[in-house]
Amino acid sequence: MEALLDPGLGPVDAEDVYDVVIIGGGPAGATAALYAARADLKTVVIDKGLTAGALGLTTKIANYPGVPGEVSGAELVKTMRAQAEQFGARFVQDKVQAVDLESDPKMIFANGGTYITRAVVIATGAMGRGHRVPGEDRLLGHGVSYCATCDAAFFRDQVVAVAGNTDEAIEEALFLTRFARLVHFLSPTPGLKADSHLIDEISAHPSVTLHLGAALREVLGENHVEGVRVAPRGSPEKTLPVSGAFIFLQGGKPVTDFLSGQLAASESGCLTVDRNFQTAIPNVFAVGDVLCNHVKQAVIAAAEGATAGMVIEKQLHHRKQLAVDWSHT
Repeated sequence: MEALLDPGLGPVDAEDVYDVVIIGGGPAGATAALYAARADLKTVVIDKGLTAGALGLTTKIANYPGVPGEVSGAELVKTMRAQAEQFGARFVQDKVQAVDLESDPKMIFANGGTYITRAVVIATGAMGRGHRVPGEDRLLGHGVSYCATCDAAFFRDQVVAVAGNTDEAIEEALFLTRFARLVHFLSPTPGLKADSHLIDEISAHPSVTLHLGAALREVLGENHVEGVRVAPRGSPEKTLPVSGAFIFLQGGKPVTDFLSGQLAASESGCLTVDRNFQTAIPNVFAVGDVLCNHVKQAVIAAAEGATAGMVIEKQLHHRKQLAVDWSHT
């Protein structure tokens, strides 16, 4: 098998290179995976969890074509993913930390390993946080973390806090229980927006204390994390002594931090693409809410994913491409 030379990893067998890596598994990413896999492209989707995106958190959907009645967003995403898997797409629950989009092949660096690919689809949505709580930025790397699988071992037999309410937050908290003595789980909402089996698991875990409807107000400490200030609904604020704060809260900003400025973005963080949803870097595409320029409907995001999947197949097989128009910004 022909080997590809990568300066960081050494020779890489061609069989280890994906045709397409899709970052984000919502309607846009899952549909891109469906079209790519159906075209017999080796396809993997890297996603933080079923409820990491806007659709996965939606409780009722009644207007998705071909799906009569009401269905939850999580159920709809599961159906989309299952259909893509039937054609050979692989779904991996992981978090991308960095990318090298200019290399050939392209490199995707996730917590669980490195993915090498000919094409990339960015479908990470717009639930990133623009606002940070006081103390968060100052203590980042000194007890504040966004990755339990990366940093949990540093908190062995200690008390930590996890802020969030989704699959991702719960998975990270459960991972922390392998090391930490006690995990304070701070959910900003009275209910957890996650799969029922995860809710049951964390609710019953002896090393986890649930704080439902408790907003994280501040991370405390001078040179390292010493505590968190929490505001429970209907109760006075209180301070929890902890040595680590793992934050998995969500907002409305495009999730593009892992790109490290490799792609042009607007002031609000939205990526720029052409009519085929390709960015300025060849074979790098962006679809869904990360573009910020369409009505936020699952069917529209899915259509964008379908377009990207078809264009990738044409480009990788050196067939005639669709027309390029940079007006889609």
